[in-house]
Amino acid sequence: MARALMYVTATCPYCIAAERLLAGKGVDIDKIRVDLEPQRRVEMAQKSGRRTVPQIWIGDTHVGGCDELHELDRSGKLDPLLAAA
Repeated sequence: MARALMYVTATCPYCIAAERLLAGKGVDIDKIRVDLEPQRRVEMAQKSGRRTVPQIWIGDTHVGGCDELHELDRSGKLDPLLAAA
């Protein structure tokens, strides 16, 4: 089963939408709540170069945010990425 790492906040609708898409594909998601652990937001920004949530990794691949995740799905590239992870 594929695994994903997501930096999220509890009330972010984009985080919820990204999680829903991944969960629907059976992905096991490790979530880091930057609203509960603000120091992890710095870690997220250093790893991704971005300050917004969600930030999503599938395996070692940084996908980006919710829009990029959904674009991968629409273009047919998400399932192969998940299979390789």
